[in-house]
This record gives sequence, structure tokens and C-alpha cells, in this order.
Amino acid sequence: QVQPVESGGGLVQAGGSLRLSCAASERTFSSYTMAWFRQAPGKEREFVAANTWTWSGGTTDYTDSVKGRFTISRDNAKNTVYLQMNSLKPEDTAVYFCAADTRAGRNGRSTYSPSSYTYWGQGTQVTVSS
Repeated sequence: QVQPVESGGGLVQAGGSLRLSCAASERTFSSYTMAWFRQAPGKEREFVAANTWTWSGGTTDYTDSVKGRFTISRDNAKNTVYLQMNSLKPEDTAVYFCAADTRAGRNGRSTYSPSSYTYWGQGTQVTVSS
């Protein structure tokens, strides 16, 4: 089983950048779809980005509101996935969660739904001030 552990959150001014990291202790890490979700106070958890690795390179997906600003990447040798967040906006303020599942994004299983992921980190707070 993979147990994601997030790090890298914090307080940043609008227009700034942060890089989140998610480390997972699992020797078959490369077989997992890794995703980032976020949850703002009083709102539902929403999809941010996902990376599904394949031998041909894999795929990445983003929610429309972060396209062009956020980049998800992974280093299978380090069992780590990253979320580089640039041009941050106050509306990006949320707790960011890392999620993992071998089935998400494959065989018709949604990449975008929280219910597709079995393993979750504890979350890291990102606060963007205006």
C-alpha cells in the first residue's frame, strides 16, 4: 500500500509560486495514478491535476482553472510527485491533498473523482494573500 505524505504548503502573495511534494513509500509507485485535489472551507474537494504514468510517457490532466499555471510531474526513482504552482491567486487558497490509486484513469475509471482514489495524504495548507 502507498501512503502519501504531502509537504511544501505555506503562505504566499498573489502572483507568487509554491511547489508541493508528495512522497509515497511504495516500491510499485510507478503503477499508481497520482493526483492532487484541493478543498477550500465550505466547499467540496475538487480535482486539480493528475499524472498517470505509462511506459510511453503517461498522461497529465488539469482542471481548467489551473491550466497554464500549475504543472504536475513525478519522479518514479524518488517515489515522489510534485505540483509546481505559479501565478497563484487568492482563489487557489485551500488544503491540497495528494491521492493515489492504481485504477484511476484506467479502464473507464475517472481520473477526476475523489471516489476513484483509495489512498490519501493528510493535506497541506496553501494560502494566497491578495
